[in-house]
Amino acid sequence: MAQVRSKKATRVPKTRATRTASGASKPRSGPAPSGAGRRPAPYGTGRRRWTMLFAEGNATMRDLLGGKGAGLAEMSRIGLPVPPGFTITTEACLEYYRRSRQFPAGLMDEVRQKMRLLEERTGKRFGDATKPLLVSVRSGAKFSMPGMMDTVLNLGLNKTTVEGLARASGDARFAYDSYRRFMQMFGNVVLGLKHELFEDILLAAKRARGVTQDTELSAGDLGALTEEYRRLVRERAGQAFPEDPWQQLEMAIHAVFESWNNPRAITYRNFNKIPHDLGTAVNVQTMVFGNLGPTSGTGVAFTRDPATGEKKVYGEYLLNAQGEDVVAGIRTPKPIGELVRDLPQAYRQFMDVCALLEKHYRDVQDVEFTIEHGTLYLLQTRSGKRTGQAAVKIAVDMVHEKLITKEEALLRAEPASLEQLLHPRLDPDAPRRVVGKGLAASPGAASGAIVFDADEAVKLATQRKVILARPETNPDDIHGLVAAQGVLTSRGGMTSHAAIVARGMGKPAVVGAESLRIDEEAGQLAAGDVVIHQGDVITIDGSTGEVILGEVPVIEPSLAGEIEELLRWADQVRTLGVRANADYPRDARKALEFGAEGIGLCRTEHMFMEAERLPIMQQMIMAATEGERRAALDRLLLFQKEDFKGIFREMGNRPVIIRLLDPPLHEFLPRMEDLLVEVTEMRARGETDGLQEKEALLRRVQMLHEFNPMLGLRGCRLGILYPEINEMQVRAILLAAVEVKRDEGIDVIPEVMIPLVGHPNELQFVHQQLVTVAAQIVKEAGVSVRYLFGTMIEIPRACLVADQIAEIAEFFSFGTNDLTQTIFGFSRDDAQAKFLNQYLEKGILTDDPFQVLDRSGVGKLMEMGARLGKKVRADLEVGICGEHGGDPSSVEFCHQIGLDYVSCSPFRVPIARLAAAQARLKEKTATAKDI
Repeated sequence: MAQVRSKKATRVPKTRATRTASGASKPRSGPAPSGAGRRPAPYGTGRRRWTMLFAEGNATMRDLLGGKGAGLAEMSRIGLPVPPGFTITTEACLEYYRRSRQFPAGLMDEVRQKMRLLEERTGKRFGDATKPLLVSVRSGAKFSMPGMMDTVLNLGLNKTTVEGLARASGDARFAYDSYRRFMQMFGNVVLGLKHELFEDILLAAKRARGVTQDTELSAGDLGALTEEYRRLVRERAGQAFPEDPWQQLEMAIHAVFESWNNPRAITYRNFNKIPHDLGTAVNVQTMVFGNLGPTSGTGVAFTRDPATGEKKVYGEYLLNAQGEDVVAGIRTPKPIGELVRDLPQAYRQFMDVCALLEKHYRDVQDVEFTIEHGTLYLLQTRSGKRTGQAAVKIAVDMVHEKLITKEEALLRAEPASLEQLLHPRLDPDAPRRVVGKGLAASPGAASGAIVFDADEAVKLATQRKVILARPETNPDDIHGLVAAQGVLTSRGGMTSHAAIVARGMGKPAVVGAESLRIDEEAGQLAAGDVVIHQGDVITIDGSTGEVILGEVPVIEPSLAGEIEELLRWADQVRTLGVRANADYPRDARKALEFGAEGIGLCRTEHMFMEAERLPIMQQMIMAATEGERRAALDRLLLFQKEDFKGIFREMGNRPVIIRLLDPPLHEFLPRMEDLLVEVTEMRARGETDGLQEKEALLRRVQMLHEFNPMLGLRGCRLGILYPEINEMQVRAILLAAVEVKRDEGIDVIPEVMIPLVGHPNELQFVHQQLVTVAAQIVKEAGVSVRYLFGTMIEIPRACLVADQIAEIAEFFSFGTNDLTQTIFGFSRDDAQAKFLNQYLEKGILTDDPFQVLDRSGVGKLMEMGARLGKKVRADLEVGICGEHGGDPSSVEFCHQIGLDYVSCSPFRVPIARLAAAQARLKEKTATAKDI
């Protein structure tokens, strides 16, 4: 057989990345790794090497070998049964991109050398007609990306070697089954032909034989199938299926490098904030076969339950199958516990391996294995993806088991994943019509319109919540999973693609609901005699596996058990305070349940929007004189005072920051466009009843209209032009504080925040008025109440003159939402609707600055403002009150620049508590290293 011996590394033609054909994928594009612009560093002996045997590496080499390669190397090092192989390093991938998608010089020479070593280890030869060596070629980046990049199994088979494999194994059916699998994967991954094209041919072959399972096809059937695949490749790819094993290997390596930038990998990295400049390693490993009959099989298992955290091995397996069969979800596998009956010796050995790996790594492991004629082989170990609930339980349990320390548990828990524990759950008392049940693959409940296609999920998700329902998901569905509230499949198990990815995303998932019949083409799901059409609303419960018709009410969560214990540890470590944004007593109550230490922002304008108050607020705005305005404000004062008393009762002696009226007045009036239409129609119909009032309202709205209201008459500017509004609010705050102290013994310290200050003279003007009002109320009441006046720093100029502002203000609170808008020059709503996603996709911005604090711009001004303010007033209290207060990265930055607290929505308080503890622990680690 001819073999490719060229010493020169050349670009392999006609792979999925370099050609298009009918039925083939379009050229893949994406951000090339930034590392492609630099030369890789040498390692080992000092000369540049592109490959390493598994036996040469270890677990610390993830950057170089990727997660999969490092895991294989470590398992080899500690003596576990790993089929021999080698890793092509991430540096080779970066060099590949640097060389405009050409292999690094010498790469294939090294690959050939390593293949010779595999031949020596196995006693087989690559491309040999009698005893062929077959290998798998699998991607493996530093961070786990389940199913997002590409794999080819059984590489090395052709018309000649398949006969050799049949003779060597004594099983022609196994040989041709392996061959058709190889052709199908190679055709899809390397040649870019759609997976469905091969599946259609396979389905036709089964129908022709009158069977339903792949395993029911004979060796002759499978041999004929390979000829059909060969014809498909010629017609659709415009080339013959490659027969030369060395060419197959070279093309497969090229395809795996290219898979780093396939659309699903890019989508996954964007969602999980994985850098695009890491590249992927390629693992070439001797094949072991789980499809050799009833004493062979393949499976995936977690050393603890990835959904609940329960301490038991949790996984699935299939007999007479190859690895991709389990994760692809095409067949629903058996629970791992049943392996003890099928293959007891392999089961016991695997349980021992799981215990050893978990103890060795001191973390939950996701283990992939194959059993060949009763002999166990390990193909992968990696840190197991888990739900937020499981992550917390596992971390706390491992502390009690003395596997890890409390500090390690805190650092290991992912703050954002706590949000899953705080999701509402289905009301157990609510009526429900259960139409099906599957495996509870990822906890939480979700309701939405059912859709059967990932593209349709993305489209419809812009209008309403959706549930993605598929027979099974595959990696190309990733964008639909991102868009959907939850996922439902009729096939697949707990380790299927849908289950793993949903758990990683924190989205509810029900998989393997085999009683449901999903018809993608018709756009409907049949559950017994119930037919659910696309767009109908369903609910899935990822904690029970139930599929429910319609929307089911939910109830709010609470903190208990392991999460409460973990957060107690966090509170013992952190030095950054955590408060909550709360506008009503019920919000304050929830904030305390979640561990808030005070209220960092109470927005008083929300109190005016309630039905019985809005008409009074509108009367105040429409008033022609100051006297009329004050009369309306006096009525509002009673409402405001009761609101504040309710919040003070909930918070006790904890700090409560109350922001005075901030939005422009037109927000409390009807929209100008709606009024204009209404008045025009009334005039056209000749209606006079109420017309004068509508016309007067329209004139007032037109007078208040602004071209850029965000930077218009609002905040402290309103208080300067209409001081009676601020005076009423301060009167309500102080009267409430006086009354709860006098009547209920609650010694509250209200902190009054004056918004949108950009010049110290603005603050001085408003402050003088309000201090007088406050002092008068306290004096008249004869009750001593301590109060503070401060300001919201949300204008860039305020950061620059913070030292002057601090001479007046007793506290600062950075309003990071508006500060981000004014620093970037972005209108938040317009930016997020029109162009911000494009900025993120094109790599102009790495994060949405309204979700993750922009450290180099907004952060720099915050640091300056805090430093200047504390220089003038040493006891100045400084915090933030935008939604950034619940983002872990932003919380870490606030700790770094020495803020006193962060404030966020009540449901994000636990996230902020954990993130603040992690920031402190990271700081201690960095300080220790410096010493």
